[in-house]
Parts: sequence; structure tokens; C-alpha cells
Amino acid sequence: MATQHSRSAARLMMAPAVILLLGWMLVPLIMTLMFSFKKYLPLRGGDLGWVGFDNYIRFVTSSAFWPSVLATLAIVGGVLFITVVFGVLLAVLLNQPMWGQGIVRILVIAPFFVMPTVSALVWKNMFMDPVNGLFAHLWKFFGATPIEWLSQASLQSIIMIVSWQWLPFATLILLTAIQSLDREQLEAAEMDGAPPLKRFGYITLPHLGRAITVVVLIQTIFLLGIFAEIFVTTQGSFGTRTLTYLIYQRVLESQNVGLGSAGGVYAIILANIVAIFLMRAVGKNLDA
Repeated sequence: MATQHSRSAARLMMAPAVILLLGWMLVPLIMTLMFSFKKYLPLRGGDLGWVGFDNYIRFVTSSAFWPSVLATLAIVGGVLFITVVFGVLLAVLLNQPMWGQGIVRILVIAPFFVMPTVSALVWKNMFMDPVNGLFAHLWKFFGATPIEWLSQASLQSIIMIVSWQWLPFATLILLTAIQSLDREQLEAAEMDGAPPLKRFGYITLPHLGRAITVVVLIQTIFLLGIFAEIFVTTQGSFGTRTLTYLIYQRVLESQNVGLGSAGGVYAIILANIVAIFLMRAVGKNLDA
């Protein structure tokens, strides 16, 4: 057992890292809270004094606030649905013996390592361009009029791009979970005459419950702050302006640090509400 001296030594050695992490998190948070109560215009007078909750009221009552919240939740929900459903299907497929299985797995996981800006540019210019894009040529081949994806189906386009980036992550986690499944259960069910769909529904899918909740939780944390894909493709137009992008517009484009800081506090509140909801859902699943 650890002695009191060894525990004190461990705390002493961990203290610098803990202090550094606390400072890394608390200093920006404190500065954001401080600026949210000020009228701070860097290029138009600088610090113009305290304004109380005026920034919070202005931000939440602006016509762009609730549409940005809804756009954020729509993107998060759409990406989660696509990545979980197709992640399960790909994980089941990749778990089957096939020729070149290792190469196929690497190709499936590869998009996760592409930078968001690069993948957004590839989708924008190579696939979704209404004149020279791959989708435009496919539409013309079947005699249909090409779709201007980033204007006519902008929100769906963002969901498609982000889903392509996060699908490998979900597939990798779910594939690992499938590989930990006891093969004797599946073999016993097969010997009892259970068809493949029932084996999947009653054995494989319940086994993936914990992995799915972990995928949902981790992806949601990152998806709430989606920015690069929107900046590269639509720049917040056509209903794709998320809460993060709205904050960017208030801080950098409008040069209103106080208003943007108030938006940052709202973003923290939204992230915590979603995180609490997901943590409770994850907790129930893990306890089941």
C-alpha cells in the first residue's frame, strides 16, 4: 500500500501539470467572462467600459441567434445519425474475412486523418461544384440538372462533408467493439437456426450499445464547435451559420469582442446542456 510520504510525493510531482492545465482552462474562461460584461471594440475605441448584461441580451435577442442554435443541433444530429448507422454497417462488413482486409480497413479509416479544411475544399471543388464536380457529371449522365449543393442543399452538404470525416472514427470504435464479441454466442445462435438479421438484432447490436454511446459523446463534443468546414464552403450563408460561426462573425467581422464573448458563454452553456444529457444517457447505458 502507498504510504503517506509516497502519496505526498505523487501530489507534489503532479502539481505543476495540474496548475498548468487549470491555468490553460481558467484564464481564457475568466477573460471571456470579463469581456462579456464590457463594450470592447478593438478598432473603434477599445475598452468603452462595463455594460452589464447588455451583451447577453443583444446576442440572445438578435435574429441570428436561434437559427444558429438550430443549425448547430441539426448538423450534430445529422452527423451522429449517419456516422452511427453507417459506422455499424461498415464495422460489421469489415469484421468479415475478405481478401486484402488490412488494406481495406486502412482506406476506410484514412479520411479521419485529413485536415477539415482540406476535406472541405476537396468536397467543394471536386464533388459539389455545379459545373465540373463529380456529382454534376453524374447528374448530367442520367439526364438530370446538376444541383448547386452549397446553395440549394447547403445544410445537407455540410452534414455530408462532416460525416465523411467522422465516419472512420465511428467505424474504428465499433469495429473494435465487434471484435470483442464472444463468437460462441453467435455460433450457438446460428446452430439454433437464428437468421442473420436476428443474430444482429439480438446479439451484435446490444453488444455495441456502449461503443455507440461513447461515439455519440465524443463526436458531439467536437461537432458543437464545427467551424472550418463552414468557413471554407458556405461562410455561414444559406442557413449554415452555426453558433460558433456566429461568434466568429461578431468578434472578427464586427470587431465586437464583448458581444462575441457573451456568445461564447452561451456556447459553453449549450455544450454543457448537451453534455449533461449525453452523460446521463451514457450512464444509463453503461449501467444496463
